[in-house]
Amino acid sequence: MRVTKITILLVLALSMSACSMFRSKKETIDTMPEDRLYATAHNSLEYSDYSAAEKGYQRLIARFPSGDVNEQAQIELAYAQYKDNKPDDAYSTINRFIKTFPTHKHADYAYYLRGMINFDRTGGLIERYLQRGNTASTRRDQGFNLTSFDDFSQLARRYPNSAYATDARQRMIFLRNQLAQFEINVAEYYLRTKSYIASADRSQYVVEHYQQSPETADALAILTRSYEALDRKPLAEQTRKVLALNYPNHPYLTDPSWPHSPSIWRKAIPFSGHH
Repeated sequence: MRVTKITILLVLALSMSACSMFRSKKETIDTMPEDRLYATAHNSLEYSDYSAAEKGYQRLIARFPSGDVNEQAQIELAYAQYKDNKPDDAYSTINRFIKTFPTHKHADYAYYLRGMINFDRTGGLIERYLQRGNTASTRRDQGFNLTSFDDFSQLARRYPNSAYATDARQRMIFLRNQLAQFEINVAEYYLRTKSYIASADRSQYVVEHYQQSPETADALAILTRSYEALDRKPLAEQTRKVLALNYPNHPYLTDPSWPHSPSIWRKAIPFSGHH
């Protein structure tokens, strides 16, 4: 009798184990409960399997639109897409999140991530300029810089005490200087091609809009040279005086042929912050 009971218990145990294994094998992102599906997607994200994470988050969002972790899943989906080098998808996801949940407790991070998505799309503008030999399409590329700057600005303004605010402000300074440097690059290009009205317009734009950037000095120097070439002596002299007053060590003041080579060939200044 004892042997029979033991045998029955063993059979039941094996049967339950087999059933459990069967359920485990059949369980997919279409059948998992919300908590397990989120854990699975999050685990994929932690192990940098961004494609699997995206699929998991997307299925969770579709299956549990009012679920407890739906909002968090949307943020993590955007991050997974960003890390998977899908900036358009990531931007669309996080932008939709911001519009849908403007007062979410992690809204500051959403603005930060949106800024980062465009920040990482701003590299290589100088190289593309050189390859194209024109400025029109490259000027449009600057839209990523401007959009990223605006996102970081909104974060710093709305959430000044956020853990991401300091890094956002550092990136804003970097972006401002990049925007100014781009204008200087183009102004120098026009100066070299003797398009003096265009070079004056670009350098004047820097003086008016990026006064706190280091490129303001170069802008004043290019503006002076442009006025001289256009035979507008009074304006040239006035601009030169402003340059000498504010930047007495600028090379143009001792070498009127400056710049000898356009700054477009200079090595880009690396960003010293951290992601």
